[in-house]
Amino acid sequence: MPLSANLNPFITCAVTGSGGTQDRSPHVPRSPEQIANSAIDAAKAGAAIVHCHVRDPETGAPSRSVDLYREVAERIRDSETDVVLNFTAGMGGDMVFGDPENPLPLNESGTDMAGATERVAHVADSLPEICTLDCGTMNFAEADYVMTNTPGMLRAMGQMMTDLGVRPEIEVFETGHLWFAKQLVEEGIIEDPVMIQMCMGIPWGAPDDLNTFMAMVNNTPEDWTFSAFSIGRNEMPFAAAAMLAGGNIRVGLEDNLWLEKGVLATNAQLVEKAATIVTNMGATLMTAAEVREKLKLQKRAPVAR
Repeated sequence: MPLSANLNPFITCAVTGSGGTQDRSPHVPRSPEQIANSAIDAAKAGAAIVHCHVRDPETGAPSRSVDLYREVAERIRDSETDVVLNFTAGMGGDMVFGDPENPLPLNESGTDMAGATERVAHVADSLPEICTLDCGTMNFAEADYVMTNTPGMLRAMGQMMTDLGVRPEIEVFETGHLWFAKQLVEEGIIEDPVMIQMCMGIPWGAPDDLNTFMAMVNNTPEDWTFSAFSIGRNEMPFAAAAMLAGGNIRVGLEDNLWLEKGVLATNAQLVEKAATIVTNMGATLMTAAEVREKLKLQKRAPVAR
């Protein structure tokens, strides 16, 4: 198959995530101020999109607080930094079962199940340009944890995002998620232009070998915009692989903490490293304004309160 590189890609920086990384690096931002400042620095380093979760400022634990998301959005907007704002909507579907002999009742520690409206409440409040839609259910790393997104929940959340005028970034962790993404588009719940994020190398989804990655790419409609990432040591190789396969790039502390062996990274450093890799390969990075035009995004302030 011929090489079809994307020589005008954009970079997304996934700023903090919701994983248990808050005590593994001093650079993982916790407070809204830290998250916003790290996102702004990433944008100045070349990221056109910043993908944000929020955390409890004291503990670093993942949070769905509408107020925390609002503060992050307002700080980034008030900085007048031209960057596309992308909020997660992946939380609220966490199930942690008991041990194999006693799976029920669910373990209250870590279980967080919410309705569609509650899971999208921060999106409706802050009106980012993009928010994520994790397009399926999967076993997710830990022994008894399941990331839960039923077809009914995805239809409901996807329609809410579309009605709000916020572009869903469909996150696919394996080929079945990509299959259901096509179904959402066919049903008119997700509108053109379609944007997907291929999440590679996350146990127990799609492994980050190139055969699996290219199977995902080859099953993606040609008129869709896709981005891809892998975690840990394969973050930077996948920056190159995504561009060479015709896609866009994601890096950031959500996916990898290290700049090189023994050296903890900042978000800006990870963006700079990815930018150097792909520009040395002949690429020119898209700006936030160009991404906005390509994906028909609505840059808006929050609704008046």
